[in-house]
Amino acid sequence: MHCVNGAKMVLLITGKCGTDCFYCPISPEKKGKDVMFANERRISDLSEMLEEAVSMDAAGTGITGGDPLVSMERTISAIRMLKERFGPGHHIHLYTSMIDLGKAKELCEAGLDEIRFHPPMSQWETMEFGTISEIVSGTSMDVGIEVPAIPGNEERLERLVTSAWEAGVSFININEFEFSESNWNMMEEMGYRVKDDLSSAVAGSEEMAIELMRKYPKCPIHFCSSAFKDGVQLRKRLIRRAGVIAKKHDVVTDDGTMIKGVVYAEDLNEAAAALSALKVPEDLMLIDRERKRIEVAPWRLRKISKKLPYPSYIVEEYPTFDRMEVERTPLDRKRST
Repeated sequence: MHCVNGAKMVLLITGKCGTDCFYCPISPEKKGKDVMFANERRISDLSEMLEEAVSMDAAGTGITGGDPLVSMERTISAIRMLKERFGPGHHIHLYTSMIDLGKAKELCEAGLDEIRFHPPMSQWETMEFGTISEIVSGTSMDVGIEVPAIPGNEERLERLVTSAWEAGVSFININEFEFSESNWNMMEEMGYRVKDDLSSAVAGSEEMAIELMRKYPKCPIHFCSSAFKDGVQLRKRLIRRAGVIAKKHDVVTDDGTMIKGVVYAEDLNEAAAALSALKVPEDLMLIDRERKRIEVAPWRLRKISKKLPYPSYIVEEYPTFDRMEVERTPLDRKRST
């Protein structure tokens, strides 16, 4: 439920992984590299992970990679730090392709609530589920399987689903197969196509998953569409973070972006004085020295921009750590260009 509500922080422990799935969607800046990200924020220390969790009032964390088990010590530390800081109610799940009883027990002892195994497609028909059964019975974690529905591999997926069910897993998550920046060329070479002009989802994937759910109505299968993951989960996470970090001068949109007025000046103190002289209250502006600008309530800046000798804009940004800009509209085109 936390994932559905966008209430979980996404923690990438490392971009390294022991498998080489052709469909891996991880971005080039992360794939195969020993880097850490908390949501969209690159971090160098796990203390920054806690900062990001606080900034979005995270109710839980999803630990991913690469494969987090490639860096067990770091993963264990992250789980313990999150539980210590936010308490036992902070729900933590983890994705891995390593089915290892010893490692699973270590993760459980550290406080992991849920483990989602993501075996590569090459193992779907041949993998043994004895170890998964031992993890189900030998730990207190919820144990599940999470894989994409890859068209042309219906029998493989059915074998995986039925075997996992027999092994006692709590759930089987089937994701809609997707193109991404890092796998696009390879996927095209293999003959996959997007299902429509507005989606990155692969044609036939959704139908494949739905047919399997119809065939096994009692099996705990959950389907996650591309549109839901990107259009609902991400949007709700952005809205949640914006609600925490937004200042009085920010306007939060229905999509979770933030709109603010921005004034650029060489001398920020002088510009701030000019804004004050135009009766802009202190709580409706903020000097951002790192970006060399002053943020101003957009509704106030629209009224006074023509009286200012500085380039002024209405800016729409994501509430992410990098504050990626969505759109910039100049208020006085002569001074702003």
